[in-house]
Amino acid sequence: MKDNTMLNYIKEVIKNMPTGWLNITTHRLDIYNEKLAKTEFLDQFETLYTSNNSDASALNQLPTAYDYIRLGHPLSCVLEWALAHLHDIKSENVISFDSKIVPVLAVLRKNLLENKNTTIYYTGSLPECFDAEIIKNIYGYKFQLKQVNTADEIVALNDTTVFISQEETIGAANLDPNIDFFISLHQHLGSILIVNGTANENYISDIQHVRRRETVAMTPANALIALNALVEQSIIKNKTIDVTNKNSVLNAIKTVTNTTTKPLVASSGLSIQYAILMGLIHDAIINHKGKAIKIIVPPNCYGGTNDQARRVAACINNVDIVDLPVDGDNDMVQSINTVLDTIAEQDAVPYIIAEIPTNPRVEVPNLIKLKEALSKVRKTPSGATAIDPVFILDQTFCPNVHFLGENDMLSTVRTISFASGSKFPSGGQCTAGYCVGNTNTLALMEKIENHLMLCDNEATDFQYDILAKQLPSMNQRISDAYKNTREFVNYIHDVLPGAKINFVSEALASQGFTPSVFSLDLPTKGNTDEEKETYKRDLNLKLINLMITKIPNESKFCVSYGQLKGCYWTIPATSTQGTTKEGDKDYIVRASLSPNLDLELHKKVFLDFVKSI
Repeated sequence: MKDNTMLNYIKEVIKNMPTGWLNITTHRLDIYNEKLAKTEFLDQFETLYTSNNSDASALNQLPTAYDYIRLGHPLSCVLEWALAHLHDIKSENVISFDSKIVPVLAVLRKNLLENKNTTIYYTGSLPECFDAEIIKNIYGYKFQLKQVNTADEIVALNDTTVFISQEETIGAANLDPNIDFFISLHQHLGSILIVNGTANENYISDIQHVRRRETVAMTPANALIALNALVEQSIIKNKTIDVTNKNSVLNAIKTVTNTTTKPLVASSGLSIQYAILMGLIHDAIINHKGKAIKIIVPPNCYGGTNDQARRVAACINNVDIVDLPVDGDNDMVQSINTVLDTIAEQDAVPYIIAEIPTNPRVEVPNLIKLKEALSKVRKTPSGATAIDPVFILDQTFCPNVHFLGENDMLSTVRTISFASGSKFPSGGQCTAGYCVGNTNTLALMEKIENHLMLCDNEATDFQYDILAKQLPSMNQRISDAYKNTREFVNYIHDVLPGAKINFVSEALASQGFTPSVFSLDLPTKGNTDEEKETYKRDLNLKLINLMITKIPNESKFCVSYGQLKGCYWTIPATSTQGTTKEGDKDYIVRASLSPNLDLELHKKVFLDFVKSI
């Protein structure tokens, strides 16, 4: 009876759910409490279920679930909650993935770091993309594979036991006590991992962190298919990627980036970045045997980039992180020269990750000098030519700038460009990200594609469909959003001249760097540095809270960028730099404007803020 009641409730929820659950990556950011992000949505959803309230108005008042839809979103959370109810376990023990492979990698990662053995049991066959040799030799994970006819053949071991089962329906799960982790694979939808037993609950946070940094949760569109299949008890039919949409997206990316090589499209920006890192590491292990691999990362860059790079380095013995100071008093070119000279002395393999413009200071280096620094022939102590760097360029802020095409600034340097798809490429409608390389990176791109497919992190059919619709208008949206941002920045400069505004110059804009994000260092006061910093941090929040309360339909407290409408405000130190070292964090205001917003109203509210201080 309980199951029928729950399934009937889910059916009503599906019927009445807000459209934002499916078609945007940032639902109800005005009621988003980051500290309660993993619990608040389901706590309130459970209350609605208890009172049998599935009204559209009640569902619309539920807060954002997790951050964006990488770690989770309303539909994936509801799916996990429903499956937990079916099996009478905690909802946090059920974790959905867009990928069929990454949940296995998540368990293997934790066991590697804790020096524990893993036995992976499976029926039938493993997914074609599961390459055991690469997972062992490149990722460094240790495990043994055992094919069984049924789960009854699994015996109690000291090893961690993972059981992988191909399932045609949603909801089936074997929670035999000899199984630590049950992973059900569901055609094109992805997979569902169940953490079995209280003894294994210490894995939950680590598995969620893998889902947050190296892949995404089961996507909203696929979670909805799974929920419908659950309530209808129907078989899931496999659906392949629409070739027309995919080709349209690949051609659009080539046009936008002025390239001819094959682009790669992943389920998120971090998914493509993970494929880039693992593909490059794979290449180095093969072509530069025994040499140390150095991932060079700005210490204050976006937290996901920073954190993911460090997580990769933590798992592979000869991979290390090298800091690259790029913002404020530090010059990117000078820092790159210094770092590459040092790495040449070590005869190591250099991979540089950097954003242009930088985040959050929105700075662009001297590109001619950047090219010279990256192209400089360096020598090792033995007199041999040092390994040339690969420049991994995050173009999320300005995906329209040409770096890689023939005769473009970085055409002769081994460069791979990537962009987060939840920003301008999709206008905030999906998380899919992409990367493309210049003609000097063809062999590297093949390795990157291998790892994208191994991790089953390619963009979904629905994501390709969204990108096919949104990419053709991207450059126009970038242009319109920049115009709004320039006008707002000029207005702030006039009414609050004491503030330091970080934004591109008119000269840089004329070169094509037209971001729609700027950062604001508000004027402060106090007798000591501590008093000044405290006053400024309070002022940051005062400004943001005023904007989001006075303009709730447009101004949001979020890190979003490149959305179709609205204005987004954040403090990098407490959002995008969440995993960054404290001394490298930026306690300033970052704002991003869209092509579609009431700019005059934003000016008015900002003027009210100025008058209040």
